Amino acid sequence: MKSAVVVFPGSNRERDAVAALTMISGKTPKLVWHRDTALPDVDLIVVPGGFSYGDYLRTGAIAAHSPIMGEIKRAAARGVHLLGICNGFQILTEAGLLPGILLRNASLTFVCRNVGLAVETSQSLFTAGYAAGQRLSIPVAHHDGNYFADAATLDRLEQRGQVALRYCPLPGEAGSGNPNGSARAIAGIFNETKNVLGLMPHPENAVDPLLGSTDGRGLFQSLVEAMAA
Repeated sequence: MKSAVVVFPGSNRERDAVAALTMISGKTPKLVWHRDTALPDVDLIVVPGGFSYGDYLRTGAIAAHSPIMGEIKRAAARGVHLLGICNGFQILTEAGLLPGILLRNASLTFVCRNVGLAVETSQSLFTAGYAAGQRLSIPVAHHDGNYFADAATLDRLEQRGQVALRYCPLPGEAGSGNPNGSARAIAGIFNETKNVLGLMPHPENAVDPLLGSTDGRGLFQSLVEAMAA
């Protein structure tokens, strides 16, 4: 699987994404600067976490208009797989590649910890390595991860199977497990064709036992296996 990781001013997880993809695919991703106007020939584009443009205006709002985003939109329309993680998810919603928006956490505080996730569907190349209903432990690190959309959009996401991941309690944890107040505990969503996935948790930081969890590995592994077939 050939991949590229896009870098914006303020990105801080691009190296983590490169390390995870290199470990699992055996191929080092290309780094693409946000001012570039062309993408390499790849199977997967990753828009990583961080604080693009210092989160000015709104998280992801300025990055959504970077020169590379036009080519990313065209690639996604052709069926290239696109993964937005944390700030990357925010950028994809601001760019109109995914519906909804990410608001301030309901607690108005930065949240940085492992959270529980329930896999809502295995019917995508991103989630084929998991079973529907499988519970995962993956870290989050964000201040603006509160997913919001109007009721009609939320209903449409549910009906079309576009909810990828939902927050749930970790084993022994009390409460809902929702760390940011996201509508219907949504942690990640697909576009209609499921070649675009945005999620707030960081699967690239859950691929090595030394990091405390390998539950994020399945996301990358299923892509590698599907694209090698």
